[in-house]
Amino acid sequence: MTAPTSPDIAVANVAPPVRAGVWRRLLGRPLALIGLFFIAITLAGALFAPWLTPFDPNDQMFDGLTIEGAPMPPGGQFLLGTDLLGRDLLTRILYGARTSLIIGIAANGTALIIGTLVGVVAGFFRGWIGAILMRFTDLMMAFPALLLAICLAAVFQPSLWIVAMVIALVNWVQTARVIFTETSSLAEREFIAAERTLGAGTGRILFRHILPHLVPTIIVWGTLGISTTVLLEATLSYLGVGVQPPTPSWGNIIFENQTYFQAAPWLVFFPGMAILALALGFNLVGDALRDILDPTQRGRD
Repeated sequence: MTAPTSPDIAVANVAPPVRAGVWRRLLGRPLALIGLFFIAITLAGALFAPWLTPFDPNDQMFDGLTIEGAPMPPGGQFLLGTDLLGRDLLTRILYGARTSLIIGIAANGTALIIGTLVGVVAGFFRGWIGAILMRFTDLMMAFPALLLAICLAAVFQPSLWIVAMVIALVNWVQTARVIFTETSSLAEREFIAAERTLGAGTGRILFRHILPHLVPTIIVWGTLGISTTVLLEATLSYLGVGVQPPTPSWGNIIFENQTYFQAAPWLVFFPGMAILALALGFNLVGDALRDILDPTQRGRD
């Protein structure tokens, strides 16, 4: 039998890592549609906040309090009520969505890049390089993510970008472990061995064959990771080591109003539901993408 004359022939029968019709199949899943709805509503609220509400998120308004000085309940001029300082709660939640999305996308994107780089290098080259990288990854995984994030955030002056950096530094390890496993499996495949036999260089193998096959995993892990990032940001802000007031964040909104919860439950309920909706939205979409992009699910839709 004549050997293939081109490395492309050796992988001609390999299924493409991302199949056509993903968007159509995603829209055909009811739970995914619910997730997309939650994400779209949050994104629209964050982008169009100045046009959706006439108030400034930090304006303390005298007409935002009752005669007794208590927060106004939902309804009328203030759809979701006001907080202890007379600020419109809907306005602060919409602007808080900006904080969550900016940190969620920035931190998760950075963690995804770091984790993918570490996982690919360790899984493809292996040897002492892979051993060092994976032992360091295991060491980072040994620390509870929330505790490590609190410690790192406390060292620096908390700000939006510092919080994003801290979350990225504690979240990349899970991505690295998943990508390492996938890359190690791909590196042992027959089509990769054929590529090496035919003289393909490391760069060609990595960028033409390894990375494209990792795209589904990266997409799914990146989507699911945003929900984790949103929850971690809200937790850090609630604990006082995240985004600092007066910048609106769903976490610090809950913290500022928790003492008045029994008398004005909407102060905690509405921002809590916003956190739940956004995190649930990304989880639902991520789960659907995982099922769609998983080769073992072929033909089940």
